[in-house]
Amino acid sequence: MGLLSSKVSITRYKVEGRIEGPVLEVVSSGLLKNSIKDIDNDASEKIVGWTSFDNPFSPDFKNSSVVFGTNIVFSLRIDKKNIPTKIIKKYYTIEKEKRLVESGREFFSRNEKKMIKEHVINILGLRIPATPNIYDIVWNYEESLLWFFSNLKSANEELETIFSKSFKLNLIRLFPYTTADMTAGLSDQERDDLKKLSVTKFME
Repeated sequence: MGLLSSKVSITRYKVEGRIEGPVLEVVSSGLLKNSIKDIDNDASEKIVGWTSFDNPFSPDFKNSSVVFGTNIVFSLRIDKKNIPTKIIKKYYTIEKEKRLVESGREFFSRNEKKMIKEHVINILGLRIPATPNIYDIVWNYEESLLWFFSNLKSANEELETIFSKSFKLNLIRLFPYTTADMTAGLSDQERDDLKKLSVTKFME
């Protein structure tokens, strides 16, 4: 679900820090240096990178605008290769039997079996294309706010990591506790009390 979907899931962030230098130049440089790479022809299982909002499968930021009004809009793409367990088992068994015949042995050690399995996974990884997952981002730089169109824990963690790497800025996830801490003008005592609060269950 993305920015233009009829149904969306959104995580709000406060962007901590300010960019030193021309904002758009620094942002464009960070996007280019950490843009998504193609792993369909190598054995990598996963890759994370930026891509353009309007053309996510061709992350060419040089020919795509990321500025929409007062917002910077782009996308995070996470490509993964998921090889079904049964496929791995099939080709592992075939490869193991082939090597037993060639070696004239009756069995392999645990470590040898592990090496055969890793070999099979690497070979299959070269054949299977990665599945792309795209998550849109709207960043209002002036207000230091960012909207990430996903609530998936793994996707949010990848965003926080690559955002810090790309722009040298930290993301603070906004939920009731962090919002109260940053905007309510709490005293030290009130902040300590806030940290002691726990979730209330209204239904069993």
